[in-house]
Amino acid sequence: MNMRMLERHAIIPTVREFAPVEEGKYDDDQIVEMFIAVCGLSEQTLRCYRRAIERFRAFLPQISFKDVTWKEVEAYKLALQRGLAGYSGKSLSPASIAALIAPLKSFYKWGSDINVGIFARNPTTSVRLPQVKITSRKHYLTKKEVGCLLQQLQRQSLRNYLIGLSLVTLGLRVSELAGVKWEHFHTDPLGASIWLNIARGKGGKTRDVKVPVALWSIFQEYKRSVEQAPGFDDSFVVFPITTRQIERIIRHAGTLGIQTKCPTPHWLRHTNATLALLRGASLQQVQETLGHTHINTTQRYLHTVEQIGKAAPDFVEEFLMDFIAH
Repeated sequence: MNMRMLERHAIIPTVREFAPVEEGKYDDDQIVEMFIAVCGLSEQTLRCYRRAIERFRAFLPQISFKDVTWKEVEAYKLALQRGLAGYSGKSLSPASIAALIAPLKSFYKWGSDINVGIFARNPTTSVRLPQVKITSRKHYLTKKEVGCLLQQLQRQSLRNYLIGLSLVTLGLRVSELAGVKWEHFHTDPLGASIWLNIARGKGGKTRDVKVPVALWSIFQEYKRSVEQAPGFDDSFVVFPITTRQIERIIRHAGTLGIQTKCPTPHWLRHTNATLALLRGASLQQVQETLGHTHINTTQRYLHTVEQIGKAAPDFVEEFLMDFIAH
């Protein structure tokens, strides 16, 4: 990318805003802003990164980022485990701690890169993330439970019904659904099917998800009900609400329609993968739909599907049927 292209994309003015008074010296605020500017991640991820970095900074108010060593990072991790660095005073789960430490590792890895040269060393290289147990294998709904959830959502409004149906049918992350605009829908080259372009998914990645015919017809019905708004055009967000609001909609419908489970939007993503594999979709198809970088992540759902199918006890029972009383 040449200088003209940098100026055209407003990168040069941004860098000039960070120009230090003394050559080669940046304050902590400037360093954070430069890191956020070059991450290339989704808005939701960038917000999480910024919060994690600011939280670490609040834990060590007298130490600049450049002076941090592995001891301070380990002390911070220990404080999170013991509830000494949290706003609530409660110890955090391994998953929550990992979510706060991982952005720091990315931050220092970027800043200590030889081409960036802001930090002389990376103090997080020896810091390990806590092991997070995989609990999502049971976080899915049965066909009957999905039906009960959708019925509750349909009673509430067409919007809420479409939100739930989109999550379970397309396998979207809640942040991805909240960011969908009407202009993100497009046809294939032959005009035979509708696709949804996820412009900035997790990790800033882009993918296309096929929208089934029945679901697309409901999207069109919903669009007819909202396109009367003043100034409406295809650049409008489909669901102009926050991710928290979407979560509350799904949780509330779940408490009304499903007594034994408390589903979240991410449960519907797990349900999408599980049902797709049960109905014959390949691992690669599910991986592409969900936007997993590594197929090992998708294989977790295959383990669940294999358990639902014929398991080892079924083979043993089949062999011993002559001796089992009915």
